[in-house]
Amino acid sequence: MIAAAFPRHEAELFTRLPQDLHWTGEPTDWVRITRPGQRLHSFLEGPCFDADGHLWLVDVPYGRLFRIAPDGNWQLAFQYDGEPHALRPRADGTWLIVDYRHGLLAFDPVANTVTTLCARVNTEPFRGLSDLTIAPNGDAWFTDSGRTSLSDPTGRVYRLRRGETVPELILANVPYPNGIALSPDGKLVYLAATRANAIWRFMAEAPDPAWPMVGTFLQLSGGLGPDGLSVDVSGRLAIAQAQAGRLYLVDALGDPIAVVHTPGGLWTTSCAFSPDQKSLFIVEAQTGSVFRISMATLLAGSASGHRS
Repeated sequence: MIAAAFPRHEAELFTRLPQDLHWTGEPTDWVRITRPGQRLHSFLEGPCFDADGHLWLVDVPYGRLFRIAPDGNWQLAFQYDGEPHALRPRADGTWLIVDYRHGLLAFDPVANTVTTLCARVNTEPFRGLSDLTIAPNGDAWFTDSGRTSLSDPTGRVYRLRRGETVPELILANVPYPNGIALSPDGKLVYLAATRANAIWRFMAEAPDPAWPMVGTFLQLSGGLGPDGLSVDVSGRLAIAQAQAGRLYLVDALGDPIAVVHTPGGLWTTSCAFSPDQKSLFIVEAQTGSVFRISMATLLAGSASGHRS
């Protein structure tokens, strides 16, 4: 699939990380390995809305959790010694965090504490957790990418069933599993195989006795590959295309609806639909920005969008 197949749009700036929240200390190991020679003010990922309409983001290299008010004002909600890649709220008021260094964590926003839920499975440490989603039934699905790629396609996908404490291994052959999202009914799992530049799809409750049957839902091109994913209530899939400065929106059949460009930086890492489903928010890490665009704009004149 190429971007020319999509109607082109440009997102507007919603808010940008304030100067007084720019990191000014020494680069961390994560920065030195993933962005050698650079000094990053932040690397924003994992957007998610809370019940009050605040947008939460993680700052991967510096262990920071940001809360953004509906008017665009930023607050440093919490900071710890870690590398958070995504967070999602749970029914009990706590948040799940996937941390590249520490594993699966629980954040209590009332007590302001982070605790480790799981740092390894069957005595084997995670390679480096990358992304997370919560299914309609409360199950947590998360990806374990580490430094996997086409030359080492051993990235993993796990599911932690609601009420359980030990994750189950779902896939172990992915070239950098990254963003993950489920269809509105929870029956289909969409997975960003970043280093294959593809979106994989499989059934959440597979009838197969071992590994689920996996297929390529979309073959993308350009940039680094797909990063964060998000699905709206109509089953439309938003795909942040890493290091390409753009996001793809497709319908439930995979047909193109729109490509959305972020003016400025190219590090489009992740995306989220607003709670009312009227807007799509896109995180661009190079400039520390959050962009947005209305769904009405994206769906206008799109047969695929209205079909969904």
